[in-house]
Amino acid sequence: MTEADCIFCRIAAGTAPADELYRDEAIIAFRDLHPQAPVHVLVVPREHIPSLLDLEPRHAEIVGRLHLVARSLAERLAVADRGYRTVFNCGNEAGQSVWHIHLHLLAGRPMGWPPWPATGG
Repeated sequence: MTEADCIFCRIAAGTAPADELYRDEAIIAFRDLHPQAPVHVLVVPREHIPSLLDLEPRHAEIVGRLHLVARSLAERLAVADRGYRTVFNCGNEAGQSVWHIHLHLLAGRPMGWPPWPATGG
């Protein structure tokens, strides 16, 4: 996949629509189109990084900033005090469906553990 084919790169560039909640020079955050909780926000670096397996030491700061933006959004959306979950999916079996790293901010309902039932054997 090229950056031109990546939906998150197009959202960051402003050429694809999204319900944006945050944008700065390095990060964009928007509501998930298929929410799994009442609050489901994707926090995405503007740099195209396909997967967590593609992270390099130079990405340490941006990964930390993704979490700080998620915390700020949880506070702004009035779910921080009740609790929220942040998730990165890495690879097919983990449920990664867009090959551009993104942090899921999930909140607004009780969440169990493990997050999804195990299947198969």
